[in-house]
Amino acid sequence: MELTTISRRNNVFVKFGNKFWRSKYLLLMILPAIVFYIIFCYVPMYGVLMAFKDFKPRLGVWNSPWNGFDNFVRVFEEPKFWLAFRNTLIIGSVKIVIGFLGAVTTALLLNELRMIKTKKTIQTIVTFPHFLSWVVVSGFVFSLFAYNGAINSLIKAMGGDRTNFLANKNFFFGLVFASDIWKEAGWGSIIYLATMAGIPQDQYEAADIDGATRLQKIWHITLPGIKPTAILLLIMSVGGVLSAGFDQILNLGNPLIREDVNIIDTYIYYHAIVGSDSAGVGTAIGLFKSVIGFALVITVDRIAKACGERGII
Repeated sequence: MELTTISRRNNVFVKFGNKFWRSKYLLLMILPAIVFYIIFCYVPMYGVLMAFKDFKPRLGVWNSPWNGFDNFVRVFEEPKFWLAFRNTLIIGSVKIVIGFLGAVTTALLLNELRMIKTKKTIQTIVTFPHFLSWVVVSGFVFSLFAYNGAINSLIKAMGGDRTNFLANKNFFFGLVFASDIWKEAGWGSIIYLATMAGIPQDQYEAADIDGATRLQKIWHITLPGIKPTAILLLIMSVGGVLSAGFDQILNLGNPLIREDVNIIDTYIYYHAIVGSDSAGVGTAIGLFKSVIGFALVITVDRIAKACGERGII
């Protein structure tokens, strides 16, 4: 009996070794990605201990004294943190919605183009902004909307009065959403375009025979065809709802409205890095973000499965 069990185990190891050897080149290809995530994602998780410590740089993470949940209490008692939390939820939620609608709409419009060269040219144009940093984009925005910028100069030339757009927090939020669509809609449409390319063409041919219009084909064939992909991407994006775009907010913001438009990431930057708060406070906020994001992903995934859709877990 024991010999049979040992023999089975050996066969399992032999089969695994053969599969491993046959896939050695594929494994080598993903090795850099594995090393990247180990170094930059898993090893730094050791620093989560700072959320429960009174961190002293000279003592290091392990030797700093424990302080329990004091860092969390300190954060949650700060009204400015809850303002940043509210801003983060609003910006993150709206970005998910407009990002989804913008990417799907762009993909649908591109998919309906029949001239291949025109389609590729337009796709290149709408995708290009994704590769611009927010430093560059914010420079464009300031050139347009500054008090002496192009928009105010045009208003002045038409007989109106100059307006300090960048000092208006309500205008700032609209600017955040508009610039995010302009920058990311084209890039987000790539996955949907790839999904649309996989929809069987005989469905469109049958619809043509039945006399369906383009809008009817989009509604009854294209949208149902990309639905599983859209739900999968939506579930994954929900986990980042509390990461509302640090680079964007930091570069588009200014001292006149900074306190009113802070998000969690910029709050950490100004208080725990630039300011006098300890690194433990920043780590506590980061851990809080991660827990909320994980809970949201699990919740949305369960809702999607309850509705009969495919989840990610």
